[in-house]
Amino acid sequence: MPNIAIPYVTGHGPTRRLAEEIATALGQADCNARLIDIEVMFRIDWDALEASDAIVLGAPAAMGSTAAAFKSFMEDTADIAAGQGWADKIAAGFTVAPAGSAHATLAQLAGFAAQHGMVWVGRDPALDLAVAPDLPDVWQGLAVLAPPGPLPLTEADLHAARAFGTRIARAARRWSL
Repeated sequence: MPNIAIPYVTGHGPTRRLAEEIATALGQADCNARLIDIEVMFRIDWDALEASDAIVLGAPAAMGSTAAAFKSFMEDTADIAAGQGWADKIAAGFTVAPAGSAHATLAQLAGFAAQHGMVWVGRDPALDLAVAPDLPDVWQGLAVLAPPGPLPLTEADLHAARAFGTRIARAARRWSL
């Protein structure tokens, strides 16, 4: 059973909600999912990241890139990256962002994963079109487009998060064999 860590930071709450939906889908697909709020991390959280088969990165966009707290988390992993401690783990990412920032934020997350030697997993077009046909045309990860500030997620957003979790579970099971 793959272990999947979901480190995230949330601004007004939607990123955490997406993380919860992804975790729900992972659990339904016989994966162990662990949510990690990167703003209150403990040694046990770092251990969970180390022991994971996959890491799903979640960050809202802020001014065209990941939120500052997530950038700080990324910098905190420099020694792990130098030692390639996460090499060959599955990686994926999700964001809540204004339209123009979604691509930039997901590209930053994918670049971060590449620096760690991780294997990036994007969305599954066939699955996404079946459950949430109105998702934005952003395929490198899950993007929920939203203006800054608090917002309610739509049922389509939640379906998309669960579909993304299913995609990650499939890749993690295949990769961890």
